[in-house]
Amino acid sequence: MSQYENIRFEKAGSIARVTLDRPKAANGFNGPMMAELAAIAQDCDADASLKAVILTGTGRFFSAGGDLKGMADAGDARGAYVKRLADNLHRAICSFARMDAPLIVAVNGVAAGGGFSLAIAGDLVIAARSAAFTMAYTRAGLSPDGSSSYFLPRLVGLRRAQDLMLTNRSLTADEALAWGLVTEVVDDAALMARAEALAAQFVAGARGANRNVKQLLNATYGHSLESQMEMEGRLVAARADSAEGREGIDAFIAKRVPQFP
Repeated sequence: MSQYENIRFEKAGSIARVTLDRPKAANGFNGPMMAELAAIAQDCDADASLKAVILTGTGRFFSAGGDLKGMADAGDARGAYVKRLADNLHRAICSFARMDAPLIVAVNGVAAGGGFSLAIAGDLVIAARSAAFTMAYTRAGLSPDGSSSYFLPRLVGLRRAQDLMLTNRSLTADEALAWGLVTEVVDDAALMARAEALAAQFVAGARGANRNVKQLLNATYGHSLESQMEMEGRLVAARADSAEGREGIDAFIAKRVPQFP
């Protein structure tokens, strides 16, 4: 286990687990926590042995987002303080989005503000049944960060994004599933077991193929149809030539379970 003050970071085989760990502060984002999250995400991105990363929180909250007390304590420098928080949160999200391993977010409780933003940036988002989601930014006189203005309209559409951001509507886990914010909802006691089962599925799978899926989906809104198909063609051809691709094809022909390198 790596030593951090505000986040527990563990690696076991090809799986990393990242746990936001300021339960007495609702896992609120302060300066040290965001610096740690950026460093951990960069570590995950650089580790070629990882095939899955699980992100969750400790206690009743996944995260309440930015720690408003820390912002207030910054006094006249609070704008610069908040910019540093946002920059490190954004570095973390970029690293998680670009890394080869899928990011599985296990939302254990309330996800508000930046916690909401971080939660929906996962590749797969599993919510405990008791979880709740609210933007909450404008309630504190703030505007959204943490990639939510990018991901939210893509996930739920512009009208629902406007509703969530402007009214601070709170969604239950089941409502978040119906809106397309999360992948699935499970009973609270089953949350981590489900996240770990998904991680194990990725460990048994093809890391390079999962990397290409993430690359294609990250590129899709910026490409024309022709550009996206050209990218698809080049990537699938490279996969067919790779050790993983050869093993996957050979295993299918032989009617056996593939053993990906």
